[in-house]
Amino acid sequence: MIGTLTEFVAELRAIGLPVSMVEALDAAVALQHTDLDGPESLKAALGATLVKNARHYPAFENAFDVYFGLMAAPEPPAHFDEDDEQGGADGTGGSDGAGGGGGGGDELLEAMIAALAAGDRDALRRLVRQAVSQLAGMEPGRPVGGRYYYYRVMRRLGSERMNEQLLAALSGDAADVDAEDPLVDRLRREEAERLGDELRAEVRREILRRLVADRGADQVAATVRMPLAEDIDLMHATREELDEIERAIAPLARKLATRLSRRRKHGSKGRLDVRRTIRRSLAYGGALVEPQFKPPRRSKPELVILADVSGSMATFARFTLQLTHAISSELSKVRSFAFIDGLDEVSRFFGPDEDFHRSVVRMGSEADLVRRDGHSDYGRSLAEFAIHHMEAISPKTTVIITGDARNNYRDTGREHLEAMASRARALFWLNPEARRYWNTGDSIMATYAPLCDAVEQVRSLRQLEAFVERAALPSTRPVRRSA
Repeated sequence: MIGTLTEFVAELRAIGLPVSMVEALDAAVALQHTDLDGPESLKAALGATLVKNARHYPAFENAFDVYFGLMAAPEPPAHFDEDDEQGGADGTGGSDGAGGGGGGGDELLEAMIAALAAGDRDALRRLVRQAVSQLAGMEPGRPVGGRYYYYRVMRRLGSERMNEQLLAALSGDAADVDAEDPLVDRLRREEAERLGDELRAEVRREILRRLVADRGADQVAATVRMPLAEDIDLMHATREELDEIERAIAPLARKLATRLSRRRKHGSKGRLDVRRTIRRSLAYGGALVEPQFKPPRRSKPELVILADVSGSMATFARFTLQLTHAISSELSKVRSFAFIDGLDEVSRFFGPDEDFHRSVVRMGSEADLVRRDGHSDYGRSLAEFAIHHMEAISPKTTVIITGDARNNYRDTGREHLEAMASRARALFWLNPEARRYWNTGDSIMATYAPLCDAVEQVRSLRQLEAFVERAALPSTRPVRRSA
């Protein structure tokens, strides 16, 4: 068990979970006081000692299933027998299986739904084992990942009809309840979704169990590894991953707001007051015994965000707007601008009381962002800002520009960015493109970089957090930039 725990901790670190040596020792001690007969108590003990962030728990669970979660499963197959392999290709062969449903995918799905509706989990597991044997086409040693097998099984089962069939089965068991009651209908639909998720999870576990038995935990863990929310590539994130990022971004927005709110460090008493200090020294014969300080000036931070929302930046732009929406609840003055080949202020869409998804739709239909061909034009957009919105920048303002600086070989508008930088407290540029591609093709990052306090590659939440820690607030007023 200790050897398996060591491999498990190594896998968590490979995923990106921060697991220290002390926490690994705590987990080993916890195992001495844990009932190892069932995986749930073991998962609770390891989760309590090894996971410190709720966002990391799904990745922990995924790795746990590989190393521990399947050990106590009933009747795990130790190998693929001949009966299993016979039905792998066409979904019609294989053994009859326990629990009924010995035919094709339709019959198996009906039997599974009946088992779910009846609450017979043993029958469900037997049926799932039979479905994987007949429909997945798994072969020992074949280098194919679990997602492929899962897709084959669910497609041949006809999973697109699963929720409707589950709903019909649940409705049939409750014929005495008023079918027109919207609350009853909603509860049935939620129950059908829950049971469908349970069936899908059981199929995944069975496939994973067979892969581990065939290839070993370490090899399987590497193929089914789930990235943490902070490591998801923002440029290629799916809708589900973006939703997860949206849930994780609020704490980071609060942290950025706190950094922007930090006062310049002139000591706890503020700046030295030379006039009062000299006057005070007269009591000591001119000796500067008691320095006098001015009260520290307290000013509310201001933030201006300019985001490229063109087609190439669409996914990253959504992330930027999520950050804008979240930080608007933390700072008193946030002004946000979006641009493509024209620029428009979009602050009105992303206030703290606005629904984010509705705001994105409104911005797409109401904001005036396209003036010519709908391709990025940084020069024109910077010029529009300098002409119409320069009053938004003051010595208290931090400016953040997000975009890949690919200007389609148009005028750079460098002089306008220089004017913005000379007025602002600090100017930062966040580029989602890999650094090795900067200044290639139509990228003009090298033109803008000397005018910025920092230019950062930000392709993930982790990189954004590193930017917040490292450069979000300089300790003193930046030196004014020049051409």
